[in-house]
Order: sequence, then structure tokens, then C-alpha cells
Amino acid sequence: MLKRVTVPSLFTPPTYSHASVVETGTRLALLAGSVPLDADGELVGPGDPVRQAEQVIANLGEQLRAVGSDFEHVAYTDVYVVSADPAVLSEVWKVVEASRLSVGPHASTLLGVACLGYRGQLVEITATAVIPGSEGEHA
Repeated sequence: MLKRVTVPSLFTPPTYSHASVVETGTRLALLAGSVPLDADGELVGPGDPVRQAEQVIANLGEQLRAVGSDFEHVAYTDVYVVSADPAVLSEVWKVVEASRLSVGPHASTLLGVACLGYRGQLVEITATAVIPGSEGEHA
């Protein structure tokens, strides 16, 4: 079974859901990229990758709560940063480490990329999370 979730407290995405939940014994949530937009769709932290990373983490927390999970149950992330400078990537990674995502720890890939989907966007994080309490449960 596949359930698509659009989080009411986040900016409504144009052509995708904030998360998809797949049930196969243990339920997993496959989250769309968390972006640095506020609930009105405005970019947070223009030109500031650290501030954008903080907003991305906050939005990721909202996505996780909406599907019944949390940072401690994130199994995997991809962290995208618009930069070719390892120092900038490191600054963003410090934000990730300071979040509860570091509990576990989860598996992750940190990538420097040329651009992301929204004008001025510098950071995006995708995640896969286990939904706690779902092991062995069937609908």
C-alpha cells in the first residue's frame, strides 16, 4: 500500500507530495526533498546556506511528524548544497549534525550541486525514515 502525504502546515508543492509511505512489514516513509521555504512559499535565508539548512531541518521535522516518524527514525538522507566549496558543505553539515538526525546515526550523502529547484535555493534534504511501532504490523 502507498500513501501520499501533503503536510498542511508546509507550502503546498506544485506536482509532488511531501512524503510517501510504503508498507512492507516495516513501514517506510520516502520523503520528498525538504526545501527552505516557509509555509507561504517564501524563501528563508536568501544567500545564507546555514539559515537555509536550519529551515530545511525544521521543514523535514514537519514532514516526519506528519507521517508518524521523527529524526531518530530517519534511515537515510541526501543533503544537497549549491556550492563547490567544501567549507560551505561543511557549514551545512554542522546544521545536520546539530539536529536529532545525528542520533543513530542515519546514513547520508552530502553533495555539492550546481543548482536546485527554487530560485535562490541553496540547500535541500531528502530522507527515508522508518515509522516507529510498525514492525510486523499489517493493515
